[in-house]
Amino acid sequence: MARTAEVDDTASLRARHWWVPYALLAPGALWLIVFFVVPLFSMSRLSLEDGGLANYANVISDNSTVIVRTFVYAGLATIIALAIGYPLAYVIALKGGRFKTLLLALVVVPFFVTYLVRTLAWRILLLEDGPVVGAARTLGILGDDQAIVGSPFAVVLALAYNFLPFMVLPIYVSLEKIDVRLLDAASDLYSTPWRAFRKITLLLSLPGVFAGTLLTFIPAAGDFVNAELLGSERTVMIGNVIEANFGKEFFRPELSALSFMLMAIILVGVIVYARLLGTEELV
Repeated sequence: MARTAEVDDTASLRARHWWVPYALLAPGALWLIVFFVVPLFSMSRLSLEDGGLANYANVISDNSTVIVRTFVYAGLATIIALAIGYPLAYVIALKGGRFKTLLLALVVVPFFVTYLVRTLAWRILLLEDGPVVGAARTLGILGDDQAIVGSPFAVVLALAYNFLPFMVLPIYVSLEKIDVRLLDAASDLYSTPWRAFRKITLLLSLPGVFAGTLLTFIPAAGDFVNAELLGSERTVMIGNVIEANFGKEFFRPELSALSFMLMAIILVGVIVYARLLGTEELV
């Protein structure tokens, strides 16, 4: 009877305070509505002015090369960040020992400097009279009339560098959660280290890979700073087109369509990517 009374009291208390979860959600929901849903709705409405759906056809035909280039650059930067970030996260999580905190701090330290300053630092390093170009010419990699600044290489490399911590940290979290006894058991069952990595470590770290690649690819696809400071007319990305022309009243409907299309493509890509990677934890 006492147990029944206690359950009834708990149910009664929950009934009286049904509003508490909604009150806790209200600030975040209000923030999203005011600063995300409303601007998104305004942009979608603006994208249909002075031409309707023809605006989307126009921006695709006028910027097809830029759209393809943007996703190629973002994809290459993501692949480079993954190739560098996964081994780094693996070493920190499984081999770092008492130096884990220090190594993680070194990964995060670049965030103490603003994004613009980091990109300008890359520009200084890659300038024609900078140390990188000098070393490349000494080694015969670059000719005397060749430069790095203004090339796709500089833009992609800077994108990968600037978003590398976004790749490392989620992968580190996934790797840190792996029970090392599983690897010991695989070794006891005569598994090779490579097979144990493929069957255990890699599969269990897929949520981190998923999160890291998205956190790298999405901002890289919308970036314009790296292409502006390190690129040229041959490396213009969608972000540069929008940033350069959005203040011009005549172009706003088409640029809104371009922005909305960029978000739609990324959203569809994320859904397909989650399905292909295919674990319950990811989707």
